[in-house]
Amino acid sequence: MRRILSALLTLASLLWSGCAFALPAQGVTRIGFSIQVGAFAEVKNAERLTTALQSKGVEAFYFKKENGVYAVRFGDFPRKDAARRGAEKLVQEKVIGAYYIAPPFCATPAEKSDKPDKPEKPVGKPDKKPKKGEECIIPRGDREMGGIAARTAERFVGIPYRWGGTTVVDGMDCSGFARAVFNLCGVNIPRTSGEQFQTGQTIGKGELRDGDLVFFGDSVNRINHVGIYVGDGRFVHAPRRGDDIKVSRVDESYFEKRFIGARRYF
Repeated sequence: MRRILSALLTLASLLWSGCAFALPAQGVTRIGFSIQVGAFAEVKNAERLTTALQSKGVEAFYFKKENGVYAVRFGDFPRKDAARRGAEKLVQEKVIGAYYIAPPFCATPAEKSDKPDKPEKPVGKPDKKPKKGEECIIPRGDREMGGIAARTAERFVGIPYRWGGTTVVDGMDCSGFARAVFNLCGVNIPRTSGEQFQTGQTIGKGELRDGDLVFFGDSVNRINHVGIYVGDGRFVHAPRRGDDIKVSRVDESYFEKRFIGARRYF
């Protein structure tokens, strides 16, 4: 009874604080503070920095912002000061220059009790800019988060996306792309398409909505491709190494024959 009461009080606290949207699906965790670098006009410059960070063992990715420039993001830190220490270490090693600490979608109680740091000038504004003094981006409802994931995925269309440059094997870019989009939406999903298929909520083909992941392959044990559903029977994906991110239809002959299932994470 005490445990039930404690759980109810915790839920009430979350609702009161404005941080109540569904907890991540099984196997999915929230992204903490991360580091964002650059405002590159050329995607090759963003890719070059991403590759340099990967060579340091840092799982970085690049993306196109709403204003059309490219940035690089990496890291998952529980506290802002930890993110800053990680960034400063890379600055001293001359791997990165100016940086911006991107806030998580919801700060922990410990973070909320801290005295806010002096705001840093961001390289680019996040999807929803925190208000003055806030340490987190207030999360949205589940459906809205799915829509945000879909619109974020669409911003990648036309980019020659290579997760980690030439440091990964063929077939990994598609899952790396999905992982990058979800990272920008505040959640951390598994690395490979097979692992991603094992997490999240199982969704039928007729139930697809924005932000769901769609999986393709020979069988449930041989998943070899994944994309992000963006509505109207379409999904965004990284087709193959060296190819641009593109939009395809789930009912195209090639994909319809290989469709294995879908998962929802918001």
